[in-house]
Amino acid sequence: MLTKLKGDIAEQAVILQALKREWGVLKPIGDRNAYDLVFDLDGRFVKIQVKSAWFDPQKGNYVIDTRRTKTNRRKMVRSKYSLADFDFAIAYIDEIDTFYILPNQVFTSFGSEIHFSESDKRQRKPRSAA
Repeated sequence: MLTKLKGDIAEQAVILQALKREWGVLKPIGDRNAYDLVFDLDGRFVKIQVKSAWFDPQKGNYVIDTRRTKTNRRKMVRSKYSLADFDFAIAYIDEIDTFYILPNQVFTSFGSEIHFSESDKRQRKPRSAA
């Protein structure tokens, strides 16, 4: 599956969960912003960056890239997000329908990737796990 399609699926999964919670959801036109969605939570606007995780079979865990990626016909450029870019990042693992919500300050503190372990040996399951 193409990366862009995986990102679109992740965004739609996040939107669905927000609507189920009766949150207002705003979607910017285009993809020029550093955030993907805005939630209206009782009149407070919260900028959201959505990331789709992929499975790394060598390490046995799921991975998300903590950098923004811009591409043109010749090259791909990656850069770090700033604290002003969004309020929360939501990482979505499609294969197990699991979400991780990270404040921007935590998300941007990682170098280039965050690894999530989803095994039976894990001591504590995330709230989003069924």
